[in-house]
Amino acid sequence: MRQFGLIGLKLEHSFSQTYFTQKFEALGLDDCRYSLFELPSVKELAALVERTPDLQGLNVTIPFKEQVWPYLDEVAPSAARIGAVNVIEFTADNRRIGHNTDYIGFRDSLKRFYPVRGEAAGALVLGTGGSSKAVEAALRELGIRYWLVSRNPMGNGLTYQDLTPSIIAAHSLIINTTPLGTFPNMEECPPIPYQELTAQHYLYDLIYNPSETLFMAKGAEQGAQTKNGFEMLCLQAEESWNIWNRR
Repeated sequence: MRQFGLIGLKLEHSFSQTYFTQKFEALGLDDCRYSLFELPSVKELAALVERTPDLQGLNVTIPFKEQVWPYLDEVAPSAARIGAVNVIEFTADNRRIGHNTDYIGFRDSLKRFYPVRGEAAGALVLGTGGSSKAVEAALRELGIRYWLVSRNPMGNGLTYQDLTPSIIAAHSLIINTTPLGTFPNMEECPPIPYQELTAQHYLYDLIYNPSETLFMAKGAEQGAQTKNGFEMLCLQAEESWNIWNRR
């Protein structure tokens, strides 16, 4: 049996198990299983590996994307550059290597959604957690200038109160990397001035449950284009599968 899975703190609403189970059935892979491993602490990873000898790959979700580093033997350049791990590869010689496929999933999904305009493109990234790091890496690769926006910004970031009409007008792409609006707290949304949005704006929400967040709905009311994180999830999952099958 080839065992794969997801580690995180609370996983009851995760899509990954359904995605990979359906994938295994479609490919006729009767020897593969994908499980959810809720861990009270990332320190429990070693015990999980010990009691699951068939484990060949893991996805990593909040809050462990940055905490898992000390428990890895190696970190791939993608994860090192971003500062977060969302995939663990188990090699044939029992080494654990951390990767980041979130950035690939977001980058490729964004290219299908947002008409990158070179130097004229500008983005506001809402949130500064582990997910925002993957978004930043993708934006840098695509040549899209951006500002980080949070309640308590570090360095030269912006606060939500800094989002004046001129700043909103100058940034046609707004990306929500915060958990605000995730099921079951669907009445929440980032506190941006939605009334300043126009049909020239593109709102991308990394959340995929619900399929339309309040962030997206309030943007759509102003004529903005919107997209959720489902496609990103699928693309990063496929890249995870590619990594796990390189043996």
